[in-house]
Amino acid sequence: MAVTASSRDRFRHLALFYHGRGEYLAGLRGFIQASRARGDAVFAAVPARKVQLIRREVGADSAHVTLVDMAELGRNPARIIPALLAYASKHRGQHVCCIGEPIWPGRTAAEVQEAIRHEALINLAFRDSPVTVLCPYDSAGLPGSVIADAVCTHPAVIKDRQATASAGYLGPPDLPPRCNRALPRPPVHAETLGYHDDLRPVRSFVASSARCAGLTPSRISDLVLAISELAANTLRHTDGGGTLQVWQTGGEIICQVADTGQLTDPLAWHRARSDEMLGGNGLWLVNQVCDLVQARTGQAGTTIRLHMSLHRPSPRRHTPRQAH
Repeated sequence: MAVTASSRDRFRHLALFYHGRGEYLAGLRGFIQASRARGDAVFAAVPARKVQLIRREVGADSAHVTLVDMAELGRNPARIIPALLAYASKHRGQHVCCIGEPIWPGRTAAEVQEAIRHEALINLAFRDSPVTVLCPYDSAGLPGSVIADAVCTHPAVIKDRQATASAGYLGPPDLPPRCNRALPRPPVHAETLGYHDDLRPVRSFVASSARCAGLTPSRISDLVLAISELAANTLRHTDGGGTLQVWQTGGEIICQVADTGQLTDPLAWHRARSDEMLGGNGLWLVNQVCDLVQARTGQAGTTIRLHMSLHRPSPRRHTPRQAH
């Protein structure tokens, strides 16, 4: 299943369907060792419990692999592509090989939906880049619908150690229909605030709601900052103002901003942070401070939903570390 040297000048995106730990580790070991033998830069983002397994499996090669916890980096899947873009930018002149496991048993339905969107958008973000991305999928532990969506979002799949072209691949910018549906309506008990020209009531409304929900002070500041960025975009790019709704469900507080604007760039939420874009990193910042971001856009306007867990600490701004 090793990616051959002839593929190094083009983009490749493969889904690895595995059964059990042995098949998982064998597939990733082969991919990493072949990549290292060619002198490629290697980035691997997998759930934390698998990081140590990979280090032991690949031995000395792990010292040359950037290993990160996908449960932290990809808690909000919209953070993943910016991290990969930043990594590729630091390794210009090298072929970049990435392992990314954005879906694992235990993910919520909303997280899975956004991870599937992420997988489809990888094909757009890197289509002209010398980057190879391998995505492991637990065939036994994940629902059949997730495996079917992986076939749609990956140009090639690996099963039983054989790589084949995916007959169901949609190609960019198409998304599997299941992950592109409109978001469910907010519950009837959601609190609502309209805004038109002043952000102070927006900030006060969000801060008060978050305090009542039990969000920690640092996370209240994060949420207020994120909503301020979105509301400012409404005032900057539309004439009709926007609507903010807030509600609590389970262990989360959820805020939704809706306006009449339209996002025409499918990758608007997936750009890497740039020091050259003064004031232009607002969407990147929203993704960094929120646990999950869902955005849907169309002719009727744009709806953006922010999820903040009431039981998680503030997420660390992601900076990949070299494995030791």
